[in-house]
Amino acid sequence: MSPIKETDLPGIGRKFQINTRTGDKLVIVVHDDGRREMHHFDNDDPDESVSMVTLDDTEARQVGGILGGMAYLPKALESVDVAFDNMVFEWFKVEGCCQSVGKTIGELHIRKRTGAAIIAIIKKDDKIINPGPDQYIREGATLVVLGDRKQVKAFKQLIAQGSL
Repeated sequence: MSPIKETDLPGIGRKFQINTRTGDKLVIVVHDDGRREMHHFDNDDPDESVSMVTLDDTEARQVGGILGGMAYLPKALESVDVAFDNMVFEWFKVEGCCQSVGKTIGELHIRKRTGAAIIAIIKKDDKIINPGPDQYIREGATLVVLGDRKQVKAFKQLIAQGSL
């Protein structure tokens, strides 16, 4: 992963610069008023911006969700996790052999037994954000889970085997 260079911009906000593995340079400026600007620079002249997009806070969060996999998770990445300090987001595909299929989140006492939280359930064109305890675990669904690595491991065991 390429490092992200952060720079404070007093009176403006904060600048993030990403130099990708393919040689692209992307600069994102997060303004104190919530706006975000994304600048893409020419590979041959890294000081020459070739495009710029400005997003308001809501648009930026929507794009962030898309980039983070909340709207569509490519098939090749169905079991990828993303580290966030000591917490991880992980996508878990529910297979037919999982003992939890047909049970609710509350019935399984997922958070109490594992410490992990299901923050979304994705199945084809249906997305449930922050599902409640009455939500059923269905075969073929992808569960987006948040917890530390130990909690996520316990979660996977509970979903697969129906017990810890």
